[in-house]
Amino acid sequence: MVSRMAEKTAKWPQNVPGKYYVDESCIASDFCIAAAPNNFKMDDSGHAYVFKQPENEEEERQCREALAGCPVCAIGDNGIGND
Repeated sequence: MVSRMAEKTAKWPQNVPGKYYVDESCIASDFCIAAAPNNFKMDDSGHAYVFKQPENEEEERQCREALAGCPVCAIGDNGIGND
């Protein structure tokens, strides 16, 4: 199990402002995109990012699943106010 957490200061600039974000430790595993396709995308340079914050309960559940399953803990959920 990886013990680190995503770093707000290392967020990719493509992340839209809000609660969820992906940081520079992303290894492009595609797990987040499979778990929450309405919220995560892959950048051409090979990392995921949040293109839309969750807008309903189902999207929130999927984002939590993506966060929990990220193999390198590159997804954070404390991005509010740190855009």
